[in-house]
Amino acid sequence: MRLRNIPRAESTIQSHRAVIRRPEDQRGCWEQVFGNEKPIHIEIGMGKGRFLLNMAKQHPDINFIGIERYSSVLLRALEKYDTEEFQELTNVRFVCMDAKELPEVFAKGEVGRIYLNFSDPWPKARHAKRRLTSTEFLARYDKILAEEGSLEFKTDNTELFHFSLEQIKEYGWKVFRYTYDLHHHEEMNKGNIMTEYEEKFSAKGNPINKLIAGRASETSAE
Repeated sequence: MRLRNIPRAESTIQSHRAVIRRPEDQRGCWEQVFGNEKPIHIEIGMGKGRFLLNMAKQHPDINFIGIERYSSVLLRALEKYDTEEFQELTNVRFVCMDAKELPEVFAKGEVGRIYLNFSDPWPKARHAKRRLTSTEFLARYDKILAEEGSLEFKTDNTELFHFSLEQIKEYGWKVFRYTYDLHHHEEMNKGNIMTEYEEKFSAKGNPINKLIAGRASETSAE
């Protein structure tokens, strides 16, 4: 992915009150960062932050951490956070890091839920291990998720969705629920917050795929 470099991105990230600059130092201590024992949910590859911030606004009983690898993208999320609509939220933090480092940043059982929204499909076969739903990444999530924690994944890329369903089963997790048309699935679409990409793709008539997976034993449903 090639992104435009924004000179002020690094300085803004370094000085912003909601950014955790040395996240590895907080491993096992994220409750202290927030000052409470509320569950922690993370979004990996949060983009411009629309989903994360609206989730935090609607669920003040949960602490949210937005993880973004690219500083220029994280900057946009911080700018959205600083608007009047979101600037008073106290249950949001941001981290600029590669998702490969998750086990070094979160302790076992420290994360209750992981959100993946419209992740890079890495279409070439030789890049399959880079996909955020590959078994390599599932192993990383397994090290930080709570015992009954879950993974929620949305994408408009059906090929990536098929790959993800297969990888989850191969890893030994359960797919609790899934749909190939989220916006027409009454139960799974209930309370759905759209990302910028989701709104764009669905406006073009593209169906949105979603799955919920994890370790706990539940009955899966289409």
